[in-house]
Amino acid sequence: MDEGLRERKKRETRQRIADVAMGLFLQRGFDNVTVAEVARAADVSVNTVFNYFRTKEDLFLDRGEESEDMLARVVRERRAGETAVEAVRRDYFEAIDAADWRYGMSEGLDLFTQRVRESAALQSRVHMLDVNREERLARTLAEEADADPDDLTPRLVAAQICATVRTLTRHFAMWQMAGEDAALIRADVREHAERAFDLLERGVGGYCWRTEPGSLSLPQAGGRSTPAPR
Repeated sequence: MDEGLRERKKRETRQRIADVAMGLFLQRGFDNVTVAEVARAADVSVNTVFNYFRTKEDLFLDRGEESEDMLARVVRERRAGETAVEAVRRDYFEAIDAADWRYGMSEGLDLFTQRVRESAALQSRVHMLDVNREERLARTLAEEADADPDDLTPRLVAAQICATVRTLTRHFAMWQMAGEDAALIRADVREHAERAFDLLERGVGGYCWRTEPGSLSLPQAGGRSTPAPR
């Protein structure tokens, strides 16, 4: 369905407020900027800010909802014949090539990380974002694999995937904060990511394999299914 004029204006207003807020937060620090200052700079009322963002932390993490659902969405939309780990691996390397924000590989991650480290409120909110992302991924894995409610495997797999992604993102941020060239950082992260996903695939890579349309499948140890012989 095409976006209506009202929806477009609301989306643009939300984005303008978020952009203004982030500019102030990065320049002065999260705890040193009030919501009232953001509202004045964005030329809106404080009530308008809170109509779009529940909390001040949500202003800083304006893509929080998308970020929390990101890995679960990648698994839901994985290709036929692709496992959960293979889908995340593919998406991760596509993000490296595009310098996309979704795995924290865009310019400015160093300053973003610094601002989070300076604020206890942001650290708590980022922690909850990580918890929610892992929980969403675990639920999706359980649904996609038709796991028994007592089966801990989806949670174990989700924890390993999320830990890998967090570690790689942290490594990228540390190199940016050290002032390394962006191209060199991406090359370094790519090398580490290849090794990290290799380790994942050797351990949990066969879990939640999506069958080809119309094919039969037989379960294998570790949760993987393979095409049945014909």
